[in-house]
Amino acid sequence: MTTYDDELWTTIDRLRDWLDSNNRRPSQEALLLRVLKLSEEVGEVAEAVIGAVGQNPRKGVSHTWQDVESELCDVVVTALVALGTLTPDARGALSAHVAKLAERSLGPA
Repeated sequence: MTTYDDELWTTIDRLRDWLDSNNRRPSQEALLLRVLKLSEEVGEVAEAVIGAVGQNPRKGVSHTWQDVESELCDVVVTALVALGTLTPDARGALSAHVAKLAERSLGPA
């Protein structure tokens, strides 16, 4: 039985493979650029939030909270692809890290 979690990681792997097949840079440089891509995506989240609250008087309300949601999803996907580029067990690395965060923040299960 395939779960959503399995489908998510399969899609992340496919996206990473697609990027790899179109990459013309050395692997270390590709990794660095994928990590740096996160900064670009986070900037797009900031732009969407500023646009959703109409903070820029020149532009007014230029985005919706759905735009913010979409940009946040781009950040997550970009981070997962970068993590998958860094380690062959991205799923295990993320699961272990979330467990540590939860225990530190919430206490033992």
